[in-house]
Amino acid sequence: MKRRDCLKSLAFGLTALACPFTAQAAPRRKPVDLSKTPVRWTLNRPVLLADYGGNMIYQLDAEGKIVWNHPAKRPQDVWMLPSGNILFSHLQGATEVTADKKVAWSYSVPETSEVHATQPLPDGRILVAESGPMQILEIDRAGEVQKTVKLTTTCTRTHGQMRCARKTAAGTYIVGQYSEKVVREYDAQGKTVKEWQHPNAFGGIRLPDGGTLCACGDAHRIVEFDKDGNIAWEVTENDLPKNPIRFAAGLQRLPNGNTLICNWGGHGHVGEQPQIVEISRDKKVVGELYDFHRFSTIAGIFALGLEADATNFETIR
Repeated sequence: MKRRDCLKSLAFGLTALACPFTAQAAPRRKPVDLSKTPVRWTLNRPVLLADYGGNMIYQLDAEGKIVWNHPAKRPQDVWMLPSGNILFSHLQGATEVTADKKVAWSYSVPETSEVHATQPLPDGRILVAESGPMQILEIDRAGEVQKTVKLTTTCTRTHGQMRCARKTAAGTYIVGQYSEKVVREYDAQGKTVKEWQHPNAFGGIRLPDGGTLCACGDAHRIVEFDKDGNIAWEVTENDLPKNPIRFAAGLQRLPNGNTLICNWGGHGHVGEQPQIVEISRDKKVVGELYDFHRFSTIAGIFALGLEADATNFETIR
């Protein structure tokens, strides 16, 4: 997740909105002695975690106990499927494994490419977002690519091209194009239909009311746009007392309206804040995970135990 922007101006899509802020990296402080940090677990819910810095996928129970894990190189995305299998991204592809850690499905990209996002789709296909060729792939259970959607980019650096990518129930694709500082929504043919410009775009997820919740990476905030492109809600760097937002990565909107935020602590701020916070609509911290003894920098979270089918656009993450 190195920060190195592509210096190229961007044209707006059919609907565009410039976010009214600029990226400012928080001042680097003296490194925290992680061996002396306390452990705080108040999420009180079972979760899956994609520990990017720790190269591991974890499943935790409601008490915070690790009940399952699996190695993965630089994972950023993770899903629990209705079958109980776990799907996750890793640097060179995506893999689905069973509870007893047998590989049920896997897809790999060339070493010149990177994968930071995956998603289960209703027809059994798996979405894989491939940086390098800058494309969305839909892959069937036999491992064959059934659809390729070429995306627009001015960034030639593979690692800087994109982070989170999601297909919507309407058949469009929302892609966080990190170095270009924009979240773009594409139609099924790869044509840009919307843009939300903001610094260090990690990604956006479509909400049930048609809005879009965006994670802004090193801009230290998350922003919710309504369906007309207006800012409906946002959380800025210091809105949460003693819980500064650093690099805002993976998000999940819960059925009760709360939001889970992966506070990826890279770029000089590891240990300064919880890895995960759950906040209410009125910006109250109602749960957190702060544990640098067992975990490193967490980029993705999936809340378990919800009445939602992850393969049918019902999990809002």
